[in-house]
Amino acid sequence: MSTANDHAPTRQTRGGRWFMAFIGLSLAIIGGLFVFLMARSYMRAKEMRNWPKVPCIILASELEERRHDPNSPMEYRHSVSFGYEWQGQGLLGEKTTLRGNPWTNKRNLAEQRLAEFHLGMNTECLVHPQNPQLAILKPDSLAPGYSIWFPALFMIAGLGITLNALAGPHRSES
Repeated sequence: MSTANDHAPTRQTRGGRWFMAFIGLSLAIIGGLFVFLMARSYMRAKEMRNWPKVPCIILASELEERRHDPNSPMEYRHSVSFGYEWQGQGLLGEKTTLRGNPWTNKRNLAEQRLAEFHLGMNTECLVHPQNPQLAILKPDSLAPGYSIWFPALFMIAGLGITLNALAGPHRSES
């Protein structure tokens, strides 16, 4: 014959449930943060594809080098400058992508970017409609939208762990 105290949760099992709930909630919050950031990047990249395209010409295209200190490796970057016209006004752009022109320690990668937009080249640039001083040569990648499922798994699993921990032990009636 069992008494009511036999089924009462002990202090140790309650502490374990709260610990699991904390772990699950932490996992869900971190997963949710990454879902939010990736969704925002995807939406921004998708929006860029709707920016107006205007003809532009590459006015300067060169390889920049820098070294932070004598012990660090040399870094390289493709520096570009292009001219375009927006509503009758001549403007100057300097960004390949919205994030700018990244530095790399791989010279050949910077040279590939340099060859992609050579001096005097006629191409098209994308102009931000609300801020025409911002123009880019290439839109951001849509990859975050295709990869959003991965942090979503962590968010869903974390919520499941939290709910399971807070629900307590499942008792079968005898």
